[in-house]
Amino acid sequence: MNQQGVRWTAEQVLALAPDDASRRAGSRLGTAGPWSEAGSSGSGAVWGLCKGSGSMPHRTVVDTAGAGPAFMCSCPSRKFPCKHALGLLLLWAGDEAAVRDTEALPDWAGEWVEARRKQAGQKRDRGRPDGGPGPSAGAAGTGAAGRRAEQRAERITLGAVELEQRLTDLLRGGLATAEQTGYGLWEETARRMVDAQAPGLAARVRELGAVPASGPGWPARLLEECALLHLLDAAWMGRDRLPEPLAATVRTRVGLTAPAGGPPVRDQWLVLAQYDTADGKLVTRRIWLHGRESGRTALVLSFGAGGRAPEVALPAGLMLDAELTYYPGGGRLRADVGDRFALPVPIDAPPPGIGSAEAVGAYGRALRDDPWLDSWPVTLGRVIPVPSGDTWQLADAETDSALPVDPAALSRPGLWKLVALSGGGPVTVFGECGHRGFTPLTAWADGSAETVPLIET
Repeated sequence: MNQQGVRWTAEQVLALAPDDASRRAGSRLGTAGPWSEAGSSGSGAVWGLCKGSGSMPHRTVVDTAGAGPAFMCSCPSRKFPCKHALGLLLLWAGDEAAVRDTEALPDWAGEWVEARRKQAGQKRDRGRPDGGPGPSAGAAGTGAAGRRAEQRAERITLGAVELEQRLTDLLRGGLATAEQTGYGLWEETARRMVDAQAPGLAARVRELGAVPASGPGWPARLLEECALLHLLDAAWMGRDRLPEPLAATVRTRVGLTAPAGGPPVRDQWLVLAQYDTADGKLVTRRIWLHGRESGRTALVLSFGAGGRAPEVALPAGLMLDAELTYYPGGGRLRADVGDRFALPVPIDAPPPGIGSAEAVGAYGRALRDDPWLDSWPVTLGRVIPVPSGDTWQLADAETDSALPVDPAALSRPGLWKLVALSGGGPVTVFGECGHRGFTPLTAWADGSAETVPLIET
């Protein structure tokens, strides 16, 4: 396939927008009118000059290669990508005459692209074994790091002991007291976990504190959350007796991070879904990938704070020839994108699907490695969305099995997009299967390779 001919769709471009306002503003700039000297190169660069209110046009360039894409614009906006970058990419996606393929980058665009790629290469080199410090510096750093790790582990243990006492008091006094005391006491407990340098415990405490206000049936859900939190506390305090993969999962769940390691896995990675969730001032972006040859699934996480969009953006529907390095822990899903060996191309076929019974089995097996897992990524093959009372199910086209749709997904427009795509016929659906049901994220019509995102970023 001619790499220069591979252009994104408008939907893939708009998935990069940091918010609805940027999406609307970028759409208005996605026509040829305000642009001049626009072009794109076979190496993945797109550039152009956008006329604004000032005397000088805004210089805008996007590098679609690497783990990016990356954006540069001379406008003063703090949003990434800004409306000019979105408008340029929309023009590139929809008007080949306005953004012609050429290798002759203007100096201002070429210098930025070259510097950006050089910096990215140096960053990758620092993460490799041969890019680290020398033996003496490494040994000294290991000793200091070891002492800091021991001190943090002691603080986390003290926090876990305090949390156990809080759970004991709750169960001794009865679950009804949780509704009477309100959220404030749990928020104070969460802050104590933050002080203990256990952000994972703090997050679960906040989730537990919100259960009494979650509607009918909350006492049973509260008891479940208490049990899972107690299990995590006990696992942390007995981590030395656990198998290493489970111990790594426990460390991750309480909030300790470990770098990605091990041999990189090169494959043709299908970008199945990308979506953002906000928690206060922090935005977390989740990107699901599937290896065409290896059959492995990977989760790429990226974070944005202070109003900035997460750095990594991989719109659904693309396929990358790239290396991924996985993080330790049960399940081994999280990974970082490393070297990429070609520009992304459109997905030529959806990943192979499984039945609903197999999906539940896959989630059950994953729970053995990570008991605190809310859901597991699966691709359902040949399922039909059907109503069932006040909810919906994804029914196997060839068996009597079905999966309920997660109640949280019922009010999202993606469900109706899925129903329209199906039209009563079978579709392939990628999503997350968990104890609350199945959350559809992406779909393909029967026999089609066109990726249809079902969730807004």
